[in-house]
Amino acid sequence: MEHASLLRSSLRPVIVVGACALSLIATLILADVYRARSEKLASAIALTKGNPNRAGVIFRRYGCSGCHTIPGIDGADGKVGGDLSGLRERVYIAGVLNNSADNLVGWIVAPQSYSPKTAMPTTGISEKEARDLAAYLYAH
Repeated sequence: MEHASLLRSSLRPVIVVGACALSLIATLILADVYRARSEKLASAIALTKGNPNRAGVIFRRYGCSGCHTIPGIDGADGKVGGDLSGLRERVYIAGVLNNSADNLVGWIVAPQSYSPKTAMPTTGISEKEARDLAAYLYAH
């Protein structure tokens, strides 16, 4: 009995140090994830000159979420248009335009001017609203 008690008491510092180390590692990982998200958001805003915080309402107003799967937007699980997840990493927009902020905004505003047979409708969205959507998409 004495041996077991001695073993438990000698392991306590090891367990405490181990728990502290795991906590520190988790904190560092979360801080790195938060920093990366913040940098991606700041970059998206700078590229597009848009406000991603307004995007959710705009996506719903123009029906984007009915056709597209859009990360982070409730109910945006459409299968008609492309999945917009990871749009920032793609080479092309809709398979016809080089992926740049200005091209994305132009596509959102007037898709038929780039691809006359596209299924994406001209919605009447303003350039300012399109910049907000582009900022959101490049941040997610």
